[in-house]
Amino acid sequence: MDEERMLRVDQAAELLGTGERFVRRLIEERRIEFTKVGRHVHIRRTVLLEFIAANTVPPIQRGRAA
Repeated sequence: MDEERMLRVDQAAELLGTGERFVRRLIEERRIEFTKVGRHVHIRRTVLLEFIAANTVPPIQRGRAA
């Protein structure tokens, strides 16, 4: 159930390790899914975890020097 927890913008920013401004920009640009009830904006925790996974860049695999 914790995965489906709804987070406020400030909580989402804390989870991402960013400022609220970045989260609000993601919302404005429709880069993440969100729920709006009146003036309140909430984001499911799973949406943020999926965003992190989709934007994770793997390290470069370098060959061994001969």
